[in-house]
Amino acid sequence: MDNIQSIKNRFGIIGNSPALNYALQVAAQVSNTDLTVLIVGESGVGKEVFSNIIHSLSARKHNPFIAVNCGAIPEGTIDSELFGHEKGSFTGAVDSRKGYFETVNGGTIFLDEIGEMPLGTQARLLRMLETGEFIRVGSSKVQKTDVRVITATNRDLLDHTQQGKFREDLYYRLNTVPIRVPSLRDRKEDIPLLFRKFCVDFSERYKTPSIQLDDEARNILVNYPWRGNVRELKNMAEQISVLAQDKLITAQELRRFLPEVNEPNRLPMIAAPQAKSNGDFSNERDILYKLFFDMKKDVTELKKMFFDILQNPNIAHASNFQDSHMMHNFHPQPEVSTNTVPNAISSPQQPIILQESNKIDHHEEVEETLSIADKEKELIVKALKKHKGKRKDAALDLGISERTLYRKLKEYNINE
Repeated sequence: MDNIQSIKNRFGIIGNSPALNYALQVAAQVSNTDLTVLIVGESGVGKEVFSNIIHSLSARKHNPFIAVNCGAIPEGTIDSELFGHEKGSFTGAVDSRKGYFETVNGGTIFLDEIGEMPLGTQARLLRMLETGEFIRVGSSKVQKTDVRVITATNRDLLDHTQQGKFREDLYYRLNTVPIRVPSLRDRKEDIPLLFRKFCVDFSERYKTPSIQLDDEARNILVNYPWRGNVRELKNMAEQISVLAQDKLITAQELRRFLPEVNEPNRLPMIAAPQAKSNGDFSNERDILYKLFFDMKKDVTELKKMFFDILQNPNIAHASNFQDSHMMHNFHPQPEVSTNTVPNAISSPQQPIILQESNKIDHHEEVEETLSIADKEKELIVKALKKHKGKRKDAALDLGISERTLYRKLKEYNINE
């Protein structure tokens, strides 16, 4: 325990939660080895501090240490940044350049946001971890390096491996020793201590009296979710230290600084159609295709039903033709039985089958036009008539943009 407290004092770590103490204990134990370490935790919990602890307590502490944010390096240049490149290997490579694994030879490299690393770079990293060898971009010469790798992520890498976004073999190679840094919500007892420390630091920096919290305000502070963890708490302490009029902060005053925590809306919503800046209207055409084919299916079923009724008056008499919503919604009655034509009208999902009919041997289905352009033009004309030529209202009714409607008017030569 004395060793853990000395680490806290040396690196300015505040808190006494069991989860934090265990993470520090694991970091201290693994520091004297060359094992790869995967530090897992939410954004803002201080994962980089743990990488510094491991390097500073290791035998490599006098050699270079470098932290690399994999999510901040473009995919096209990350191989060059990590492994170097030869002159002329790509556009802009006017000179040869050493990568981080070459310059940090003998030291430690911390790869933050490892989950953002491209799959091609992951293969290079895996080879380097397995053999200690790497090849510069544009070179065929194999080089050796002796670098300890510490990685960190705020993502579920195991889930990423199942989705094909992260190499499974690399995951198990990096996860030799996992260290989970607890979120601020999991160490609530440390929140008042951290807040107090930050306030004292800011009062010294800005030469102002340090603020205090009353009991109710302290309770609100402890139970706030702190999604940004220690980083968010520190920013809030600085904001309150500068802007608070009264140095004794009440619950009402504290609520002015804390953003509202809204529960996620679980109600269904209609997604608005997204405007395409490049003139691609394929999404609208897909919607029209579906609409037209659904209409064709319903109209065909309705034709069959009327054809059957006209040829067999007993069907209309048996059902009294009272199901008026059948015509409106195109949903026929589940079953109508007669002596001459049993099951003449089937469920909406099945075609109408004529059985045991002496009057009708066969029927022909008159196919309506399947021209998308004709149907599209017809809908546009109807919408304009309905809204008395108002393009904006017609476009809204059709579910397309006014710009698209104007283009369609020109395309089909529709006169308003």
